[in-house]
Amino acid sequence: MEHRKRNWKHLLQEHKLLQLPSACDALTAKMIEQAGFPAYQVGGFALDGMRFGFPDMDVNRLGEKSAAVADIIHACSLPVLVDCDDGYGDEKNVVHTVHVYDDLGVSAIFIEDQRSPKRCGHMGGKTVIEPQEMVNKIRAAVSARRSADNFFILARTDAIAVNGVDDAIRRSEKYLKAGADGVYVEGPRNMKELRAVGRAFKGEPLALSILEGGGVTPWMPPDELYSLGFNMILYPTTLLFRQTRAMMRALADLKSGIQMPPYDSVTMFEFEKIVDIAYWKAIEEKALPVGERMRQAVNKIFKRIA
Repeated sequence: MEHRKRNWKHLLQEHKLLQLPSACDALTAKMIEQAGFPAYQVGGFALDGMRFGFPDMDVNRLGEKSAAVADIIHACSLPVLVDCDDGYGDEKNVVHTVHVYDDLGVSAIFIEDQRSPKRCGHMGGKTVIEPQEMVNKIRAAVSARRSADNFFILARTDAIAVNGVDDAIRRSEKYLKAGADGVYVEGPRNMKELRAVGRAFKGEPLALSILEGGGVTPWMPPDELYSLGFNMILYPTTLLFRQTRAMMRALADLKSGIQMPPYDSVTMFEFEKIVDIAYWKAIEEKALPVGERMRQAVNKIFKRIA
């Protein structure tokens, strides 16, 4: 828990740029950690799709999502950024949301200024609330957290698609003044908009999502985005879409009677290593009587000799 609750600002100072793949389940979170990422996110798009089989259109709310988040972060010791959608209501709902995730050990959250029912930030048909409503939500979130050092609040605006980049920048400035620790400007549509946002907030904690496979923001190498001013890059779909394609291939092969190709899968040994079987076996062994442990150890020695 202590490792997971690391100060997000210190994490940004240490790594300069955080690439944040989205974990849709506990296994994915474990694999992100084992791949060497210093942090990750639990995003609504991947969680809705993989856990519940829903589109990211506000079908699920805090109760379902926080239960899923609890399972995911239990399996991974990395600091985590959690998608809190619109805060699930007004200021009192925002306060409750902050308390829930703060108590779970979440390191950072983001709240967006979409009007309910919200939807994926790269979908059409979005609307946004008035800036003052979002300011009130941010102030409520800031007042609700137990510690400013251990709970980072990112304010997201979806205003580019609705009102253009200038309004998104103005809103983000207000959100920072209201106490947000950083801003997340969703959906820049071209290099001109990326430069404008990066210029406006260079030096501030600044997040962006790259929705591979159909998003409105053009893909760019992470170091180039960092040079523009972005220091948190969220990848909501990268793992989810690849996982989905792999499952489609596997099901097609199974239906056609084709044996699982070894080059396209892990082995039993590799999978057991991912899910920490050695740790759980060690717990089993500690529970055995001393005599039984000695007997098993001797048997292992004889098997090696044989």
